Amino acid sequence: MNEPNPFLDPAQQQELYGHASRLAGRTSALMRAKTSGHPVPETIVSLVQTHHPQPDRLGVVLDIGCGRGTSSLVIAEQLRPQRVVGLDAAPSLLAHARERAQDLADITVDFFEGDFHDLPLPAGSCDVAVAAFCLYHSQHPEDVIAQIARVLAPGGLAVLVTKSLDSYQEMDQLVASAGLDLRADQHESLYTAAHSGNLADLAASSLDVIAVLDEEHAFTFDGHDHTAQYLATNPKYDLAPGLYGNPGALAATLHEFLPNQPLTTRSRITFVVAQSNEGRPA
Repeated sequence: MNEPNPFLDPAQQQELYGHASRLAGRTSALMRAKTSGHPVPETIVSLVQTHHPQPDRLGVVLDIGCGRGTSSLVIAEQLRPQRVVGLDAAPSLLAHARERAQDLADITVDFFEGDFHDLPLPAGSCDVAVAAFCLYHSQHPEDVIAQIARVLAPGGLAVLVTKSLDSYQEMDQLVASAGLDLRADQHESLYTAAHSGNLADLAASSLDVIAVLDEEHAFTFDGHDHTAQYLATNPKYDLAPGLYGNPGALAATLHEFLPNQPLTTRSRITFVVAQSNEGRPA
């Protein structure tokens, strides 16, 4: 019997996103390891500037799965639309996003709790909709994209972002070699619902795809202690009791069974830019 994918299991969402500090720690460890690849929020901004017909006159920009608000704030500061709306299902992440947005001046940024299968915005109300690293949390991402198509204004732009199925496979090999999870490299990818290989086709179910950008990102963790900070938040592996969420214990196990050395791992990030086909000439 296949184990449920943690990213598609509603029962695990509270554990994954119930505390903003957990996601912040995961992101911090990953970004400290990053050695190549442009910052994703800046790439999103660049794609909007390139493909939207009026990027300097944007009304509402919707950031779906906004999390702690990182992309929302970059979008607000660099694109300066009339309003940025961030949507997420995790109250703790939204609370952190609101705190981070308090220093913004002259830009309206609002954060709301909601389900991306039923976006709480009127039809045709958004000039841009962003869905970065969230569609793989839906068992039916095409339904989320249909919602995006509904809320986009005629000719509006969607920027969808995901990862490749084989992202961080070098970490899978490390976990298996250390005996932390002997089946680490056999588990289903966390990104199986919406990944680099199918995202454009998913988008085409409701939108007109106008550009696809693939970018390789590389990360070098400087040793077991650094690697353990990321591993402790990764739900993919079947770790022994007391190890998940415990970077100290994970690091100690890695030190015990493997020589301490840097770990380089990779992920392909895919950006799909698509346009609302409502109101466009046939």
